[in-house]
Amino acid sequence: MRKRNSSSRLLSPIAAVSGVAVMGLVLAGCGGSSSADSGKPSTTVTVYSADGLHTDTGDGFYNKVFKDFTAKTGIKVKYVEGGSGEVVQRLVREKSNTQADVVVTLPPFIQQAQEKGLLTSYKPAGVDKVAAADKDADGSWESIVDNYLCFIYNTKELAQPPKTWDDLLDGKFKGKLQYSTPGVAGDGTAVVIKAMHDLGGKDAAMAYLKKLQANNVGPSASTGQLAPKVDKGELLVANGDVQMNYADKASMPNQGIFFPAANATGKPTTFALPYAAGLVKNAPHEDAGKKLLDYFLSPAVQQEVSSVGGGFAARTDVTATDANAAALKQIMAGVDVFTPDWKDINDNLDSYVEAWRSATGSS
Repeated sequence: MRKRNSSSRLLSPIAAVSGVAVMGLVLAGCGGSSSADSGKPSTTVTVYSADGLHTDTGDGFYNKVFKDFTAKTGIKVKYVEGGSGEVVQRLVREKSNTQADVVVTLPPFIQQAQEKGLLTSYKPAGVDKVAAADKDADGSWESIVDNYLCFIYNTKELAQPPKTWDDLLDGKFKGKLQYSTPGVAGDGTAVVIKAMHDLGGKDAAMAYLKKLQANNVGPSASTGQLAPKVDKGELLVANGDVQMNYADKASMPNQGIFFPAANATGKPTTFALPYAAGLVKNAPHEDAGKKLLDYFLSPAVQQEVSSVGGGFAARTDVTATDANAAALKQIMAGVDVFTPDWKDINDNLDSYVEAWRSATGSS
């Protein structure tokens, strides 16, 4: 298991492979000739990704995949990390001078990227083994690591996790509860989606989140910053996702995973929140981007999603048997997994985020 980045950087460039220079300023300021322009195969590929799969300590899923990809192909990976919404916004800003080749982000931001015309259709080898709900029918994006929304609690301070949404309104959580910012962080947006599902729609969810604000510490642009606070007891409860928080447990043993139910008689619920990848439109190294997407979905890499990354394989024909896979199966036992209406969420995301801001008094 790996430790997530200790400080989850927003749009920070990382040299993912030894010998690759940090490229943040260069990427922002200049374009380059593509392999199509030069007629030569690309020797680099640039990935913009939501955080969670790369670590500072070098033992994360991306760390191994990128190293192995370079060894196999000779293509070096330039990695730029940010919040789920932030990486899409960077693609928007760079649309006239595209720098990224591959983008990896969470729903509904991958659909947002597609809606904004930032992706180009490409169906990687093995995508036929990805479930229909985890990919775009026209090939704009596909899951490379499956994942689920969760909440976490401090296991030293709380003998049992909160069972329901109403339990989170208890005064003992005042100043001890925090969730990442909807519209910026994918996991934070997921909190709003789950609340609308569990509590009976937008109005009921916003009324609840208005009450919860009395306990909420305040905004956090990154979900990854919350797990260390829960582990230390600075927070008692926060939001997260199963892959991130399970993989963090080796270095943060005082956090437990839970899924609040709608009410005392309801089942705990969650929904899939996969890391979804797409080929960026007008990618300067499109050939290398396609090779990386093929590699992500290769059976050998998909076997490592659980053993190295603490996540769930995106390919339905890959059955992981490692210890992590068994533990993850146990975490999900008895949890009702629902499927959001992603078209509705994509069409109305701005209005839902604005409703959340209005209800909570957030800027």
